[in-house]
Amino acid sequence: MTEIAVLGTGTMGAGMAGSLLRAGHGVRVWNRSPGRTEPLVAAGATACADVAEAVAGADVVLTMLFDLAATREVVEPVLDVVGPDAVWLQTGTVGPEGTAELAGLAAAHGVGFLDAPVLGTKKPAADGTLVVLASGDLALRERVEPVLNAIGSRVVWAGDSPGAASALKLACNAWVLTLTAATGQSLALAAAQGLDPRLFLEAISGTATDSAYAQTKGPAMLDGAFSPAFGLDGGLKDLELILAAARAHGLPDRLLPAVRDTYAAASAAGHGDEDIAAVHTALLGG
Repeated sequence: MTEIAVLGTGTMGAGMAGSLLRAGHGVRVWNRSPGRTEPLVAAGATACADVAEAVAGADVVLTMLFDLAATREVVEPVLDVVGPDAVWLQTGTVGPEGTAELAGLAAAHGVGFLDAPVLGTKKPAADGTLVVLASGDLALRERVEPVLNAIGSRVVWAGDSPGAASALKLACNAWVLTLTAATGQSLALAAAQGLDPRLFLEAISGTATDSAYAQTKGPAMLDGAFSPAFGLDGGLKDLELILAAARAHGLPDRLLPAVRDTYAAASAAGHGDEDIAAVHTALLGG
């Protein structure tokens, strides 16, 4: 049994912690809002009053926090409490530059570090079927394998240095967020022309142009069912990282700003705490 400290039990972290519990691991949980840990405690997790209590003696410290600033603020003060044989498994989306900063903090305190952002939303996290994108020291892989097997259906190893997995995560989220916005655009365009927008989903169904994501997010858009599986403000944060990475590598600055601005408009209209499907609201006429 692996003893795991899960720092951050929001939409994703709670599901991951639940998957770890089902796999028989010892799970300690900490969240800024203590009430978020209660269902996990009922399932067998140990609630910790502070981060130091959570990480002391843990084999793996798993972070799933909103952004780089939150992750640094939570973890940096307790790195001297983390044991020398522990591995910090950083699963939040902070981008390659943010990952390099966190890996540097870990190295300065002699703590093993793996870059391991995940693909998937609320249900895959709860089901233990995320796709883990991982990179870092090959010697650490065996030590975290039981954790990765519990939270994910498979692992894609992107390289032997932290940052490679985070770069891959940005490429993947660029696809997910653009596809979601494009789905909303086509539904809005169909409706604006006097059609039942569900005809768009019917037309692409089962063709080479179909997408399971479109068939999931499309009905949610039409029904206004925006309970968050992937929060819109989280997607907007990721788009800023994606846009910065594209610019840093000299890619043309055309499509991504338009996608980012569309999510920003939906957030400004009060949909930031809802699902990314709420981007549809920014694409409707009048």
